[in-house]
Amino acid sequence: MLMPKKVYFDYAASTPVDPGVLKSMMPYFGEKYGNAASIHSFGQEAQIAIDEARTKVANFFECSFSEIIFTGSATESINLAIRGAIKASWAAVKDKKTHIVTSQIEHEAVLDTCRDLEKEGVEVTILPAGADGFVKPEDVKSALKENTALVSIMYANNEIGTIQPIKEIGRIVKDFRSGRGGVYPLFHTDAVQAVNFLDCGAERLGVDLLSFSGQKIYGPKGVGGLYRKEGTSIKPIITGSGQEFGLRSGTSNVPLIVGLAQAVALLPEMKKLAGQIEQLRDRLIERVIKEIPGAKLNGSLENRLPNNANLNFGAVKSKIDSSLIVALDLAGFAISAGSACQSKAQKPSHVLTAIGLSPQEVKKSIRVSLGKTTTMEEIDGLVEALKKILEA
Repeated sequence: MLMPKKVYFDYAASTPVDPGVLKSMMPYFGEKYGNAASIHSFGQEAQIAIDEARTKVANFFECSFSEIIFTGSATESINLAIRGAIKASWAAVKDKKTHIVTSQIEHEAVLDTCRDLEKEGVEVTILPAGADGFVKPEDVKSALKENTALVSIMYANNEIGTIQPIKEIGRIVKDFRSGRGGVYPLFHTDAVQAVNFLDCGAERLGVDLLSFSGQKIYGPKGVGGLYRKEGTSIKPIITGSGQEFGLRSGTSNVPLIVGLAQAVALLPEMKKLAGQIEQLRDRLIERVIKEIPGAKLNGSLENRLPNNANLNFGAVKSKIDSSLIVALDLAGFAISAGSACQSKAQKPSHVLTAIGLSPQEVKKSIRVSLGKTTTMEEIDGLVEALKKILEA
């Protein structure tokens, strides 16, 4: 029996490495193997590669060279931003009773870090998201207090694709800070899903800290980064020899840093494809809702990432429930239930729960995320497979 051709619809979890990115990395796995901390020519060669990579990334975020910090993942970047900012605030105000504002629909890297800091005395306010998955700027404003050290709101949600009003929230945080005449609160955003498609000019966004990842932008896994606005005080969470301006110790992973930077350099090409990908996404949503009675979209169609469709089959009469993902995989289509980080743990989506879905709806929702090579034929094939599976 021939296995069906595999079609990938999980680009929000991970993307294939672009051939140009892979080519840029290869020399640093072989002949260019120096440690960037060494002062001899091999080390200098590695350091030059890192410097060039940092310049490419800084150009994309429209910031200065020293405002980019390379990390081992987006999760580490988020931890450095949140834990680093809180540690710095403790040193500044000599009090652990500082305050963080975040939202219910953040990635686990944000929520679990905030909950962990709660155990150390930090006060945490977790804001609701409405039925469409948006955090209201006025809720952020109302939550700010004298001891607020950090606000962390994601730019675009990894499960339902909603794009948050980051610029407006940035202005609110800045105005509150200016009114106090101090440096707090700081504003952090998880931009991991946003970087492919949205404006990430750091100054325009009004952020102090911004986290990004390699694996979501056709770069390598195991590398990420943090934009830290000049003058923003954070403390390291990994100490040692003081790499990355003293904020992230550890031998620099030259090939992965080079690959990340090359992927970032290719992002303008990705943004040109946004309209094409959005048309495919809209066709998927339109056909599913029209042709599968009871199906609906989770979240709003407006202010949504071009490549994201989170589909809800909770009201569809079918024997298929949580095995829908498995059934689709057997039919040749790789999709997910949401965050890859949650899938292995088999946890129900906290994002879908937060926007008001019932346990049955959460159980019967899937995330379909498109990439730059997705075709109309693949979209139509997925719809036909869904219809066949759900009619069984």
